[in-house]
Amino acid sequence: MVKVIMGLKGSGKTKQLIDLVTKAVNEESGDVIVIEKEAKMTYDIPYRARLIFANQYDICGDYEFFKGFLSGLHAGNYDVTHIFIDSLGKIVDDISNEKLESFLAWVDAFGKKEDVDFTITISRENETVSEDIKKYF
Repeated sequence: MVKVIMGLKGSGKTKQLIDLVTKAVNEESGDVIVIEKEAKMTYDIPYRARLIFANQYDICGDYEFFKGFLSGLHAGNYDVTHIFIDSLGKIVDDISNEKLESFLAWVDAFGKKEDVDFTITISRENETVSEDIKKYF
């Protein structure tokens, strides 16, 4: 399953993500991973969630590298049940409809194949995205 939380800056996306991380840690039996660009949620999420800072691994910019990173996370730990990604637009350079549709389709297929749920926040107006992206809301 892929869930996208979208809205402009200050609309409460990160707060909603933190609540979902807390719920996942308390209810799911597997490991929960949170990826953000830099250390901002360190004290906001439960310590049992694995917090990863994208800038420490030079992920920023490229979708293909990010896909490989996500695949590697799962390959190194088959117990991952949920991956949360905060502010995708800060991790990758291009969140145009075309690139975003392709990435979300890949994440959806990967998640179904490996039994991993994804929740992704994106700073963007809901009205500016295609129907292929809106189906993940």
